[in-house]
Parts: sequence; structure tokens; C-alpha cells
Amino acid sequence: MKKLLWFLLGIGGGLVVAHLMNKDPRGHELLAAIDARIDEFTERMSDAYNAEAARRGAAVDA
Repeated sequence: MKKLLWFLLGIGGGLVVAHLMNKDPRGHELLAAIDARIDEFTERMSDAYNAEAARRGAAVDA
């Protein structure tokens, strides 16, 4: 139970810090850059997954 409490406190603390960072212009730019990198990563992963699914679908059809 103690570990769960620390986990929840960590999540809450992280949200508070992110909120405070977002108020500062430099922090806002940093969070926007991180968000852009995450979006790029998820787009690449999605493209790779779709390409692999298409390749496997073509192999099954052949």
C-alpha cells in the first residue's frame, strides 16, 4: 500500500511540475518540443506497423 501511495504522489507531483513548466515560455517551448518528438515517434511506429501488416497480408494472400 505504501508503494501505491508513493506512485500516486509521484504522478501528482509530475503533473504539478509539468503545469508549472507550461506557464513559463521556455518551459512551454520545451514541452512542445517533447510533444513533437513523441508525435514523430508514434507516427513512425504506426507507419512501420502498417507496412508490416500489409507485408504479412500480402504473404498470406499469395
